[in-house]
Order: sequence, then C-alpha cells, then structure tokens
Amino acid sequence: MELTVVGSSGSFPSADSPCSCYLVEAEGYRLVIDLGNGALGALQKYTGLYDVDAILLSHLHADHCVDMCAYYVARNYRVGGCPDPLPVYGPHGTPERLARAYDMDEHPGMKEVFDFRTLRNGSFTLGPFTVTATRVAHPVEAYAFRVEQGGRAFVYSGDTGPCEELVALSRGADLLLSEAAFTDGKEDIPDLHLNGREAGEHAARAGVGRLVLTHIPPWTDPERNRSDAAAAFGHPVELALPGDVYSV
Repeated sequence: MELTVVGSSGSFPSADSPCSCYLVEAEGYRLVIDLGNGALGALQKYTGLYDVDAILLSHLHADHCVDMCAYYVARNYRVGGCPDPLPVYGPHGTPERLARAYDMDEHPGMKEVFDFRTLRNGSFTLGPFTVTATRVAHPVEAYAFRVEQGGRAFVYSGDTGPCEELVALSRGADLLLSEAAFTDGKEDIPDLHLNGREAGEHAARAGVGRLVLTHIPPWTDPERNRSDAAAAFGHPVELALPGDVYSV
C-alpha cells in the first residue's frame, strides 16, 4: 500500500496544510479517507477528480468532511455528465448532514452523486483492501480504520480521546497514523483528542511498527508533541506533512 498525506491540519487549515485527508493506493485502487476543509484542491495533486474509487469519512465534523460539498459540485456538474455514484462510507446520518451543509433538501440530497453506506463496527472489503471500522471516543459518532492489504496493515485513528478500542484495532499494525491535537499538561478534556504522550502510549501498547502524528492544529507545537510521543513510544516518531508518502 501507498499512503499519501493530502492534508494533516487539525480543526482548521494551516497556512501550509488542508485539514484531514489521506489517499491510500494499491493495485490501481484509490481510497480517500476523510475530506476536510481545503482537501479537495490538494487531492488533485495526487489523483484525478474522477479516479477515486471510494471514500471513508471517520466522522462528520467539518474538518473531516466538509469538502464533500465541493466534490459534489465537481462530480454533479462535470462536463460530459456525472460519473456513476461513488461509494461513500460514513456514520449514520451522513447524507443528511452533507445536504444540510450544502443548504439543499435532504431528499434526494447528494444521493444521486454519492452511494452512501453506513459505517458500523466490523470489517468489509474495498477493492484490494480489507477495512475494519471501530468506534472510538469522540463527542460524535466517530471511527478509526484499520486498512489491510497483502499482509500489511495501517491504522488511522480519526479523532479520538484515549480508548482501549484504538489499542486493540492497532495491535501489530505496521503504521499507526494517530491524531495528536492536544498538548500534554495543557488540555485535558475527556473523550475528545489525544496529546502526543497519549499517542505514543497507545502505539507502544499496540506494538505498532511506526508512529506518525497527524491532526495537529496550527496553535499546537508539533515538535513538542513529537518529542512527547517518542518518549512514550520508545522509538522515533514522525509528523504527517502534506505530500508525504508512506509505503506500508
């Protein structure tokens, strides 16, 4: 698998990065995970607008899904006609949430452009990938994803506070792409986000091969979070930056 970081900023775009968006490719199949503020423009650096095969939305906060509205326009009004409906996996209520964001009637909403499918805990197949979705600790319905292909696996935490479910999902993964929005000792809000230390602790307990931090807001010091994570993980830790490509 090849994992490309399209956007990694948390909460709102930074001067250098859109919000959460990741492109996963294997055997010619292109899977997009999250499509936050500003991500659709950046995504076009790495794949064509109409070459995406499926989308996973971890949850329905704007910094993870709002560019679906722009993608609706790009697909619905394409010169030559709208492509076939694109599979979009999201939490319960995804089509209604996106219709409201675009200020359109909920029915049919965007259902003629996207083939919406409701996420639940469990595994399913997308092209060459086996995807396992697990509910994690966040104020809204939110999922982490384990993506496996060819005997390799990476896990994307989505947005989550500390939780055993993320550790279990990440067990033995080759790479954990973990959010680290908070700073240790600064923010302490239950069931919302991880700080760098907590991301490192989760990675260590799960025995992952590599830890990459993402979803760091512009007001959070990424180097502080990387240092905290490395101390807890016991191995070097990387920061997800737009354009980074990881072979898993």
